[in-house]
Amino acid sequence: MDRRTFLQWSALGAAGLLLPHTRLIAAEQLLVPADAARNRRLADAALAAAKAGGASYCDVRVGRYLRQFVVTREAKVENVVNGESTGVGVRVIADGAWGFAATNTLTSDGVAAAARQAIAIARANARLAERPVQLAPVTPAGQVSWRTPIKRNAMEVPVAEKVALLLDVNAAAINAGADFAASRLFAINEQKYFASSDGSWIDQDIHRLWLPFTVTAVDKASGKFRTRDGLGAPVGMGYEYLDGDAAQKHRLPGGLTAYGLSYDPREDAVAAAKQARAKLSAPSVKPGKYDLVIDPSNLFLTIHESVGHPLELDRVLGYEANYAGTSFATLDKRDAGFRWGSPLVNFVADKTRPGSLGAVGYDDEGVKTKQWDLVRDGILVDYQCTRDQAHILGKTESDGCSYADAWSSVQFQRMPNVSLAAGQQPLDVAQMVAGVEKGLYIHGRASYSIDQQRYNAQFGGQLIYEIEHGQVTRLVEDGAYQIRTPEFWNSVSAICDARDFRLGGSFFDGKGQPSQVSAVSHGSATTRFDGVNVINTARSLG
Repeated sequence: MDRRTFLQWSALGAAGLLLPHTRLIAAEQLLVPADAARNRRLADAALAAAKAGGASYCDVRVGRYLRQFVVTREAKVENVVNGESTGVGVRVIADGAWGFAATNTLTSDGVAAAARQAIAIARANARLAERPVQLAPVTPAGQVSWRTPIKRNAMEVPVAEKVALLLDVNAAAINAGADFAASRLFAINEQKYFASSDGSWIDQDIHRLWLPFTVTAVDKASGKFRTRDGLGAPVGMGYEYLDGDAAQKHRLPGGLTAYGLSYDPREDAVAAAKQARAKLSAPSVKPGKYDLVIDPSNLFLTIHESVGHPLELDRVLGYEANYAGTSFATLDKRDAGFRWGSPLVNFVADKTRPGSLGAVGYDDEGVKTKQWDLVRDGILVDYQCTRDQAHILGKTESDGCSYADAWSSVQFQRMPNVSLAAGQQPLDVAQMVAGVEKGLYIHGRASYSIDQQRYNAQFGGQLIYEIEHGQVTRLVEDGAYQIRTPEFWNSVSAICDARDFRLGGSFFDGKGQPSQVSAVSHGSATTRFDGVNVINTARSLG
């Protein structure tokens, strides 16, 4: 991997694909099935060693993490990488404290040694612990398996077919007026075998896929350039997501296209090239108060940053402060019935939705996943918790949102899919736009910033159109909307119905120290926010 390509991947967060102890393999090896008998044997050896060593609890994760990424620019293939990382993580409670150790020595003796090391670490931690770990009970799963419901395994698709698709995307953009085009494909398969002293042996096969691209248009006279990124979402699906099924898309005001659980990157690339070219001559937005009509392709990020992260219980309690700090949403607010948003606003946490990045059958503590309310009718009602946090909220069970990004990483509290529920009354986007006198229509994620308690933030957009007297009019540039989290969500005056509900998501969501990445989706329908302050970012930068 050269420096330029590494920096390009790092800018996307793709360095998260480079797991510890990754070895490069041939594409054909991505299809070699996991050894189920070996996984059970290793797990049982670790459990036995932990019990013999005096641990009161033990869980074991035997993980095989497969990664493939293809990187192209214009008519060139810049890199194709196939990677595999395999090993075992053992977590125990001994003397009331946690201990964790990991190994890639895949023998019974190797994992038993890791279990003993985890016990030694737990006993060292116990000397400093203020109180013993308190685990919420879990129903033993017995021997079960779960698989992402896919129609076509992306790992089975020949590299030549993937390369051809990406080069077609680039060519479509260039032929439509772009000067530069770069596209990438990320395919992930996590084969995870979990076992615990509670009586669970859980085999999971998890698949995720993402095809991002960037097109650039240049004004050769001035040297000015503008870009537009792809609007396709990362998904928990197979390669069928890229079949461009026309039934999974619908047209929006302004000639834009909404993609559901199927995506046509070639069509999107043509639109991106034309829109990047149009942005070169688009006027700068006039700052002021606007009614905003925000598409799910933009709103997912605002949900992620201003709802998903601040309702992670470890941030609320101050246990976690990396990647933009803690949270303003302290426990007293839940007890006081804090108004998070207008009565139309309902946020649901969900680890089960098909096609989402966060969908799994069981989390990395062996807890069966579910959905639950975070904000109901605008009122804060709950947070996200793991087994050792549940008692803090007075709960009798975990929410099933524990995750580790590798076998060598300890599992901890990670965000589930968090989505804004669609409106209950029939309303499409055209009808919503028709009711706006002076507003902006915003698509696609762009740059953003947020404070250390997730209270004040601003978010840009890939495409920002003016709305005048109920009509989408001209494209404008340099806009970003400013929010104070509760004020922003209390300004919601309308949400389109379920016909417009779509998922966006983050493929590389960072948290923790040492840093881990996870993948999570956020769904919504197009939503209207009244009287939101919009700044001109070009003027703000001087």
